Amino acid sequence: MQRAVVHIDMNTFFVSCERLTNSELEGIPLIIGGGERGVVASCSYEARRFGVRSAMPIHLAMKLCPQAKIMKGDMELYSRLSHDITEIIQEKAPVVEKASIDEFYLDITGMDKFHGSYKWTDELAQTITKETGLPLTFALSVNKTVSKIGTGEGKQKQNLEIPEHLVQSFLNPLSIRKIPMVGDKTFQLLSRIGIRRIETLSQMPAEALQRMIGKNGLELWKKANGIDNNPVEPYTERKSISTEHTFGQDTIDMDKLKRVILGMVEKLAFQLRSEQWLTSTVTIKIRYANFDTETKQSRVQYTSADHILTQTAVDLFEKLYQRRMRLRLIGVRFSGLVRGTYQIDLFEDTQEMLSLYQAMDRMKTRYGFDAVMRCAGASFKPNNKNEILKRKSDK
Repeated sequence: MQRAVVHIDMNTFFVSCERLTNSELEGIPLIIGGGERGVVASCSYEARRFGVRSAMPIHLAMKLCPQAKIMKGDMELYSRLSHDITEIIQEKAPVVEKASIDEFYLDITGMDKFHGSYKWTDELAQTITKETGLPLTFALSVNKTVSKIGTGEGKQKQNLEIPEHLVQSFLNPLSIRKIPMVGDKTFQLLSRIGIRRIETLSQMPAEALQRMIGKNGLELWKKANGIDNNPVEPYTERKSISTEHTFGQDTIDMDKLKRVILGMVEKLAFQLRSEQWLTSTVTIKIRYANFDTETKQSRVQYTSADHILTQTAVDLFEKLYQRRMRLRLIGVRFSGLVRGTYQIDLFEDTQEMLSLYQAMDRMKTRYGFDAVMRCAGASFKPNNKNEILKRKSDK
């Protein structure tokens, strides 16, 4: 049976959410992000016409579009509306993957027998917009890659259906930049040998591409030829990552306890960023010397930033730890995960903050997690035999 995969992209999601609550923002260049030293988290199409793009420094965006209105952003609002959209889709679609806060993949293979796949998807899109007030674009095709590229093209035209026999003719004239895995370095490398369009890339021998780019060469060649067998992975809010630390000797030392918490949060936050997850729920667990166990959790804006998560974790611990009895174990868990990158929560942060995170993550990736750590959490040793790091999907 031929696959039917839908990609749904909520158009300029942060901007659309703001306009939903303030109609005066309609039709004007709008930038969502931090202050003058921050970066652009999202921008309206009116601002994009001046060359403004996501992750661009705010000061540069304002030079390109000085008439733009800058807003700090409301992640609580965005998270709530994202949850509403998710519930609508999950209620109607057989298999749903939430790829990020504002995009979804749906596997509706076989539905054409009963409804007509495009008609069903169009009705779903209308339902989402009617119930949330938010615009979206969708594309329907035979796999995730072609559908995602389709939404990018559809934003300037209309929702697209790309049947199997038209996949290659749809892809061929497009820039290789349209392929999701092609970044600036890969684009520059291929451009130097005259490969700028997908058609040229698709005709290149796969072996040559693999020698040039490495292990991703074959995957890139497949995508250029419209081949993508990756499944739509069902989404669940309950997926989590967590870590627990059992003390060699029960302790009541508050400074020590907080340092361990900071170290655990730093390790988990690095794992989130490495695997491109954002968390919406932080849970603290403590076990007293008499084995009584208590937990407390808090919802947060979708994030993977240490400085946001550490503050939340410490606040939770101070509220939870009231008995002043010695502790034998402490744990941290992040749950309610969605796909996304750190840039999604840069409303308060500066370019320097972003650069610091990127530099630290590069060093951790290359030399190991404890190659560079914040002083406050340095007493936490991730290789401690009593520490259990686990990733799980709660069933």
